[in-house]
Amino acid sequence: MTEATLYAWRREALKAGAVVGGTGAVPEQWSGAVKFAVVLETASLPQAELAEYCRRKGLYIEQVQAWRSQCEGAFEPAAAGSNAAAVKVERKRIRELEKELHRKEKALAEAAALLILRKKAAAIWGEKEEE
Repeated sequence: MTEATLYAWRREALKAGAVVGGTGAVPEQWSGAVKFAVVLETASLPQAELAEYCRRKGLYIEQVQAWRSQCEGAFEPAAAGSNAAAVKVERKRIRELEKELHRKEKALAEAAALLILRKKAAAIWGEKEEE
């Protein structure tokens, strides 16, 4: 059997809506859409059928359960509130860091200007000997 045949079957399965694990990547590297499809397909399966499904797809039951809890946690109102608070804190921190960076850039530009002026003054009036 050629590789082209396998890729054609895989493409047909994807068009039909079957869950296909990707490009041979490990399940943790699958796209979010594929993981969500696995969660949807296994949502109503009893434990024995879930185990068989996982064997066919090359998954562990723990992986599917973790994906399910991630999907359920995505809609938790507490998670959304804490996420918004974390975003607000990060934005404030970014603003402070940008202010500090701007202040340091101004100080660096001033120091560079003073050095250039010192060199020009030395070129015009000569080096001043220290006593």
